[in-house]
Order: sequence, then structure tokens, then C-alpha cells
Amino acid sequence: MTLRNLTFVVGTGRSGSTALSRILNSHPDVLSLNEYMASVGDAAFPEGVLSGAEFWEALFRPTPYFAGMLRSGVPMPEFLYTRTPGGRYDPETTGIPALSLMVLPHLSDDPDGLLDEVRAAVVEWPVRAAAAHHEALFGLLAARFGRSAVVERSGYSTGWVPRLRAAFPYAKFVHLHRDGPDCALSMSRHSGYRVITLMREIAERTGVESLGDLTEEQVRSLPPDLAPLLGERFDPALVRDRDFPVRPFGDLWSELVVQGVRFLDDVPTGQRMTLGYEDLLDAPHDELTRLAAFVGVEPDPRWLKDASARLDHGRRDSARKQLTTAEYEGLREACTKGARALSQTNPRAGG
Repeated sequence: MTLRNLTFVVGTGRSGSTALSRILNSHPDVLSLNEYMASVGDAAFPEGVLSGAEFWEALFRPTPYFAGMLRSGVPMPEFLYTRTPGGRYDPETTGIPALSLMVLPHLSDDPDGLLDEVRAAVVEWPVRAAAAHHEALFGLLAARFGRSAVVERSGYSTGWVPRLRAAFPYAKFVHLHRDGPDCALSMSRHSGYRVITLMREIAERTGVESLGDLTEEQVRSLPPDLAPLLGERFDPALVRDRDFPVRPFGDLWSELVVQGVRFLDDVPTGQRMTLGYEDLLDAPHDELTRLAAFVGVEPDPRWLKDASARLDHGRRDSARKQLTTAEYEGLREACTKGARALSQTNPRAGG
């Protein structure tokens, strides 16, 4: 394969993106890297060069954010490894390798065996830049599964666009989006986005740009329902049972969408496309055909038929159906900036 066929699907998350990963994974020519960037994060993109053994450590070391959620009993539905009993790794003892939590179980029913295969190859790789290591890994997995195109998809990923462009200037980008109020309501009920919202509140209260910059004094200044979230383990009730107003999730949706549109405006026209979840529901055959052409694979007829059946039409208009009129109107107002930004790139998304 050639890594000129590398595509990143970016967006807010909670926008049909997990379903899209499953759909892409069912295409015979697509290597679907589910939540790869969310799993490996900044640790796998250091400046300078690193050896194969050092790159392996970045892939193997458990992701701290997700490890803390698992230890605290606040899993995310995206955590695939923990759904199947009998795995080699445990959140309480060994920790679950970054690559194993969501990426490898999406590709194989034997994620531990696949991890061993990857390790055997990666530790022997030469010293080189991180981007070259990632390209080699993508190539290794594509060859292993006989795929010709690589598509990475992570939720909450709009902020990654500039770094991905710098690392892979030839890569293509798909901006996946969903109706603002529906997406924001879904965020408000998702453990990961609840934690994200609380971490953002901590940063706002303390004035730090990164939580890694927090001092002990700043942590002590936090209220008792926030400070414990910074420890290795916290009471899950702090996330699970808290009353979250929905409007701030509309603000978050708008912020991420505006960010995504701004970053993708700098991507050459031929290397970017937008994909609306509602458009996918309305015309799955047409939209998936368009997506396949953009990714660089044929729109296999059987794949199109099976993929269309995987889409959940019951999620449409969930906010309008489940919220009071006042709640819905407030949420729609919070989503105005994002909807306006989307309408500039996809007139059907103005909402």
C-alpha cells in the first residue's frame, strides 16, 4: 500500500463517529483505526527522533486519562478491551495498553495476540521521527489485514488537525458533524464528556492552560467535588450522579465545531470534505459512495447495503423530543455559532 491513502475523520464526537468507524471497518479495503489518536495522544508525537523501542513504549503505556476513569469505575462505551473477559491486561494491576483499549479490539478478536505481533516488529525499528514511526505502523497493520487505505477516526479530535497536517501533509480530512442540540445532549450523558467538562471547569477556576501546570496550592483551592478528580482514583458518583445542565455542552459543541472549521479551512480543497450525520441518514448510499471515493476505495455494493443497515435513525431530533421547550431553545442558542460556521462549509448543516 501507499500511505498517500491516509485519511483522518475529525469532529466533536457523539456524532455517529463510532458507527462510522464500524462501517469503515467492514469495507474490505479500509484499515479502520478506531480512536487511535485519542489513545496514543501527545506522548506518541514527541519532538525530535525516537527509537522503535521508545515508540513502542508510547503505544504500550496506558493512557493516564482513560486509566483513571477505569480505576474509578467510570468507563466509556468506547472502551472495547474491557468488554471481553479473559484478557491479559487489567485496569487495576497491569493497566491496559494504550493501543489495546480501543484500537486493536476493533481490528481483531485477539487483541493481545495482535499486540504481541506489533511489538515484535516495532521494537526493531530504527531511530526516526515520530511521524515516520506512525506511518510504518499504519503500513504494518494495513499489510497485516490486507487493506489499501487507512482511515483514523477519534472523537473530540478537531484540535488535532494542525499537528496531523504537520506530521502528514499529504493526508486527507473528513469533518464529521451532527445536529448541534442532538450532539450536545448526547455529550451531556456520556461519561467522557462529563469528565471533560469538569476538567475544563478546573482549568477555568485556576486559570491554567494545562492541568499539568496546576500547583498543589491551586488543587487545594478547588471545591471538594472537583479536587478528587485530579487523583489516580475518584468516587464515580462525582461524575455519574452529578446534575449537569445541558447548555454548557452546547457551548462546547460550538467551540469544537468553530475550531474544526477554522483549522480545516487551511487544508487544500482536494484534501478535505464534510460529512453530516443527518445527510448520512437521509442518503446513505450517496454519502458513503462519496466518502469511499474521497478515501480512495471502491464503493463495494455489498458494503453499501450492509453499511446502510448499521445506521441508527432513532437518534435524530433526540434533543427536541427529550428536552423541555425552554431547555431546547437554550441549547439551540448555545449551538448558534457552531451551526453558523458549519453552514459556511455545508449549506445543509445550517439548522
